[in-house]
This record gives sequence, C-alpha cells and structure tokens, in this order.
Amino acid sequence: MELKEIQNLIKFVAKSGANEVKLEMGDVKITIKTGSDRHETNYFQQAAPVSMPAQVHPTEPQPVPAATEASETKDQGGEDTSKYIEIKSPIIGTLYRKPSPDKPVFVKVGDTIEAGDTVCIIEAMKLFNEVESEVSGKIVKVLVEDSSPVEFDQPLFLIDPS
Repeated sequence: MELKEIQNLIKFVAKSGANEVKLEMGDVKITIKTGSDRHETNYFQQAAPVSMPAQVHPTEPQPVPAATEASETKDQGGEDTSKYIEIKSPIIGTLYRKPSPDKPVFVKVGDTIEAGDTVCIIEAMKLFNEVESEVSGKIVKVLVEDSSPVEFDQPLFLIDPS
C-alpha cells in the first residue's frame, strides 16, 4: 500500500465520523482509531504487501457536531470573521508553529505575510510538511496551539487580505 493511499484512507475515515476502521490486505494490517480529542493510527506490516481486496470494518459512526463546522462566520468572541480568509490544514497530523524548538514561530498575530510564505509545519507519519499561505495579508488570529493535533481541512489561521 502506498503512502498516498494511506493518507487518502485517513482523510476518508476522518470525514466519515467512524471512530475505528480496520483494514487488512494480505500481511498488511492498518487500524485507524479516532476520538473526540485525538487521532491514532497504527500500522503493522509483516511481509511484502500482497494485492488483495480490502476489508474495511467501520464501527459506531459518530455524528459531527454542527458547532465545529469551519463555515462559521463568528468566532467565540462574537467578532464577525466572514471578511477573513482561513488557512486550513491540508493533512491530519501535529501542528508545529516553529521550525525547531529553539527557533521563533513562523508567524504571529499582526505579521504581514505574502503568498508562498511558510506559516507552520504539520508532522504526519514522521514527515514534516510545510504549510504555505496561498494569500497575502495580515495574520489576524492563530486558531491552533503549538504541538496540537489537527484534522484535515481544520482552520489554522485567519488572514485579513486587505
């Protein structure tokens, strides 16, 4: 099974609301468990992968609370955020706001950024992926703490493009 296929499976499970999925393909066994505050993925491979039909066993789908929708136009303080652009997580993983523990954060509230600037790093399966801004503007709000788990398409930053 290729890395891209595993990432797509993780995205699918995150969107489905299932709290556990087990996949067995020959000697490859993957278990993806999700919970309200963390995601855990276990991979086991005993020998070379064998092409066989996959058996997916989802258990207990959980409804997604409407309050966590990214399309909300007001934040907790009641401020109108509809004029801001969200930078969202492209993958599931752990967000780091610094390139290393002894370095300063990539961006902070009030910083002006250009399209293509790195705003954070997301670690997924021991790989560090830089998240770059697709727009220019000013950082208005940081929505995620350093070293926090993030989900696919989760808003990370609010940008004022004006």
